[in-house]
Amino acid sequence: MTIFSRIIAGEIPCHRVYEDAHVLAFLDIGPLSDGHLLVIPKEAKAQLDQLSDESAAAIGRVLPRLARAVMQATGATAYNILQNNGAAAHQAVMHVHFHIIPKLGSAGLGVGWNAGSLDAARAKELVSRMQAAL
Repeated sequence: MTIFSRIIAGEIPCHRVYEDAHVLAFLDIGPLSDGHLLVIPKEAKAQLDQLSDESAAAIGRVLPRLARAVMQATGATAYNILQNNGAAAHQAVMHVHFHIIPKLGSAGLGVGWNAGSLDAARAKELVSRMQAAL
């Protein structure tokens, strides 16, 4: 059981912003900027690829509305949505969660982007393998 499961169960308090049958959104207690929101499915799965279609769709339906609310409440004109999967990808709580992080001046998410290049033959191979997996 993760801290998020305990929050969903009501064992640990949170600053709830939104809740429905499938999704809970609350303020992050260690925010990167004012209004940093966490959006979690009530389904307890560690990574996005393990989530049911129903839970994934429920999150997808509310993310834009929650992003608008964060922007309106904070005055932010820019924001990041961050979602990590696995410890190697910097996931700290092993329960699917999305961060909506307003960019307010220097406060917010800092991102390094170490871009590479995509070879045409590798692209063809990856497309083929991904399509087969679907």
